[in-house]
Amino acid sequence: MITKIGVMISQPSTFVELSTGVLSGQNVVRTERRVGDLVGLYADEQARQQLDQGQVVYRVEMHTCVPESTTGGLLFGTSFLQPGRVGNEYFMTKGHFHAKRECGEYYWGITGEGVLILMDETRRCWAEHLMPGSLHYVPGRVAHRLANTGNATLAVGACWPADAGHDYESIAQRGFSARLCELAGVPQLIPVGEL
Repeated sequence: MITKIGVMISQPSTFVELSTGVLSGQNVVRTERRVGDLVGLYADEQARQQLDQGQVVYRVEMHTCVPESTTGGLLFGTSFLQPGRVGNEYFMTKGHFHAKRECGEYYWGITGEGVLILMDETRRCWAEHLMPGSLHYVPGRVAHRLANTGNATLAVGACWPADAGHDYESIAQRGFSARLCELAGVPQLIPVGEL
């Protein structure tokens, strides 16, 4: 312990492994989503049903130093998305708008390769390539999801307002207006009406 003129300097209680994004220490919450949790997410439901329902598709580690509803607070986390496909769609996260629609978020690539899929409230959809060191700003009023287009775990860091909340229901009801599929060996964002 280091002191300076009688003031104690505390040691950190939480750590992030910069090369992997793994969090450890206090106030770290972990969640997992398995193939069996993702009913209705992929266009080819029969292909999803044929996979091992217990297989982990992605996990999230989140540092919650303040409650999720704290105005002015920030949350920090890492998503770890496994490689794989359901039919010709890459493994992806559920995706969400923020409950407080005006809230933005930062994403950055840590390991692996993938795509950040974005959709605004008019259902205009676009995507950005994710790779180690890439930085992505998700503006307010834009839904977002991750897809792993590589052969290794995609790890993506994130920081967002603690009171932003997550609206998964809007996406569960209507989905994104485009799907990221592997066609001719490369990822392509295809409008839903063209599939």
